[in-house]
Amino acid sequence: MKRLFLILFAASTLGMMENTLRFDQSKETTQSLTMPSGETVTYKAWEGIYFVTNIEDSVYQTLNFYFPDGADQNTPILLRTYVGGYMASTAKSPSADDATGRALLEGYAVCIPGSRGSNSTVKRGGGTIYTGRAPAALLDLKAAVRYLKFNDQLMPGDANRIISDGTSAGGAMSALLGATGNHPLYQPYLQAMGAAPATDDIFAAVCYCPITDLDYADAAYEWLYFNVRSEDDSHDTLSKLLASTYLSRINALNMRSIFTGEPVNPTNYRDYVKQFLINSLQHAQDEGTDLPDSIGIVRFEQRSMPFAAMTDGNRPPVDGRAAPMMGRGGLMQFAPRKSEFIIDLNLDTYLRYVASTQPLKQVPAFDALNILGGEASAENNVFGDDKGNPANFSLTVTHVNGTVIDQATQKRVRLYNPMCFIDDMQSSVAPNWYIRHGARDRDTAFTVSINLATKLSNSGRNVDFALPYNRPHSGDYNLNDLFRWIKSIAE
Repeated sequence: MKRLFLILFAASTLGMMENTLRFDQSKETTQSLTMPSGETVTYKAWEGIYFVTNIEDSVYQTLNFYFPDGADQNTPILLRTYVGGYMASTAKSPSADDATGRALLEGYAVCIPGSRGSNSTVKRGGGTIYTGRAPAALLDLKAAVRYLKFNDQLMPGDANRIISDGTSAGGAMSALLGATGNHPLYQPYLQAMGAAPATDDIFAAVCYCPITDLDYADAAYEWLYFNVRSEDDSHDTLSKLLASTYLSRINALNMRSIFTGEPVNPTNYRDYVKQFLINSLQHAQDEGTDLPDSIGIVRFEQRSMPFAAMTDGNRPPVDGRAAPMMGRGGLMQFAPRKSEFIIDLNLDTYLRYVASTQPLKQVPAFDALNILGGEASAENNVFGDDKGNPANFSLTVTHVNGTVIDQATQKRVRLYNPMCFIDDMQSSVAPNWYIRHGARDRDTAFTVSINLATKLSNSGRNVDFALPYNRPHSGDYNLNDLFRWIKSIAE
């Protein structure tokens, strides 16, 4: 009798949850947005929708949904997160200045979910509780995806073709959505939140300068910039130590070059990274950019130059991107033409140029808490506790000061690293990826995005990756390029 009661109670609870999360089409309003071109796009709007039943923070756990005139049930959905610095983000309205407005103009549906973050708090029991420590932001975004899929028959648009988009920490969230679809590690959290009983894998991930692979971000940063730093002796010693630890990370990733298919290892990794920058410079030069020799370009000579066609026969857009493009057919196929060809790059000279445009981050750049007197970073805060105390999270850095990371923190760090899930057979990894990291962006090492793109390409995903020349830390740029790519995967 007791077992029967529990079964009936569970069924009743599930039914109430499903009713609570059922999309209410009657709450529709009509809105419009004027684009920079002067065009006006009109769309239906549903706003302030709670995407979980066990709401912990009503300020952030909602989503807004927008649907342009002329779209239909088969229309892809752009899911734009505004997470920055791993902090909380409210559900926002479309903007004429980023991908959300452009998506509506192009005829795509738009979902803008809120999510908790390191600074989100609620009052409980007379005290302040921090609600958004890792992995809360990702869980909220996953719950939003599940809400769209659960209501796919009731809502306009195709929830099986969700394209996430984010920048910086939001780029990391987009990468995590793409890499961790339906992974069972997240299920207990989502179930406790009262997320909809649906899947959370997505169709595509757009990642601008993703601040991710945080376990190794300090080591990556120092490996790249150690030779161009000018620090005091203690910082120099730590920088060198962190740089040396990155070699084991490169080996452990077991990557193959997207240029040659050969294994990437500590011996050839520097040249591998440099090749992406050389291609970036070459592409910028072909577009007419005047490149100064002072940034490290070693030599030019006349020879046949890659140009023209992608594997599907379309010419690449003139938009400032530069690294090799990896699509359904692999690397772009080229036809020759005469041009000045950049055959080498002094990497340290180039990195000094990057550092001259914006000072490098401190040592360490990410897990800075109590290291050489460092204060808590955004990442220290997001891995902290619900009382607001920041925490160290990097095994490499905590080895330096003798701190031991508890297993619960280690688990949460793993849940925030997409690199842990690309080869995990329990993950439904998104088939399509668009990754951009500016070639003048020093907020994290170029290697973070290079490794992400390489691992995804090695695993057979359709990856469009570039290091756009002279681009600082930013996102949602070259929208012509982005929406040309979205059209190519959506058709």
